[in-house]
Amino acid sequence: MERLLKISKLSNLIGLVAAWLLIFGFFWWRLPAFGSLRNLELLARQSTIVAMAALGMTLVIISGAIDLSVGSIVALVTIVIAWFLREGHGPWVSLLAGLGAGALCGLLNGTLITRLKVGPFIVTLGSLLIFRGIAKWIGDEQKIDAPATWLPSLLSTLPDERRWMIVPPGVWLMALFSALMAWLLSSTRFGRHVVAVGSNENAARLCGVPVERVRLVVFVLMGFFAALAGLMQFARLTVGDPTVAVGLELDVIAAVVIGGASLAGGQGSILGSLIGAFIMATIRAGSSQMGLATYVQEIVTGVIIVLAVTIDRVRVRKNS
Repeated sequence: MERLLKISKLSNLIGLVAAWLLIFGFFWWRLPAFGSLRNLELLARQSTIVAMAALGMTLVIISGAIDLSVGSIVALVTIVIAWFLREGHGPWVSLLAGLGAGALCGLLNGTLITRLKVGPFIVTLGSLLIFRGIAKWIGDEQKIDAPATWLPSLLSTLPDERRWMIVPPGVWLMALFSALMAWLLSSTRFGRHVVAVGSNENAARLCGVPVERVRLVVFVLMGFFAALAGLMQFARLTVGDPTVAVGLELDVIAAVVIGGASLAGGQGSILGSLIGAFIMATIRAGSSQMGLATYVQEIVTGVIIVLAVTIDRVRVRKNS
């Protein structure tokens, strides 16, 4: 049985890579410059924000939950970082303040879900508005300009003297955290508990799994990775913006589901989510470089989300 599961996961990953190659090949055919090394670096940079958040969302969805507040956490983190920088604090203090704010948001979500026994959908739908409102309050409903620091270099185009890095530091940071999360999910007791809770919460509780504690840690990690996505968003914009990342949670959820995670819980992988994020970034970049209107890109993204959920439903029926 375990061997069949491994074969199924491998075939799913091969299918995802093949799908990305087809999409990439189409845009390369239409846009010869799309296959250049510079453009590949651009795709890596553009996928980092969604990919960072997808690391946390993968755990959330595998555990059988959902988090709709990701975009608002990202916006709040950009505001917190910019505010600390504007007040004269160094980049490291500002960075840590932003990460702490994101983790606290995740802690609040997890506490409400586990203590009040309210569904994750309702809690995170409410916190989506709360966190966005706090961001607008801190920024007085305006962007916060921040003094120049090294933070934007995390996701900026590499200058010629740093081409040896291949991709910016933020992309390498995302790869490092991806490896850590893949290890956490596949090789630790906590990872097995996350899968158990998502597969059958009642059975997991009867087997002695601390369900509430697992859910709380999962949402704190979600907040932390949403904060890292917010850091990358700040690096890209160099300002704190309370209106940024509206609808980002849909891209993140779509990337995770495209990557093979089931909205019913108990199934998913970090590598699959990363490929899903890269597929989303490739489609967005290709559509933009082809000059397609914004509304066309939004329609395409919506179609992808519907298709991803439909594929997930079909997959669940086949396994039941």
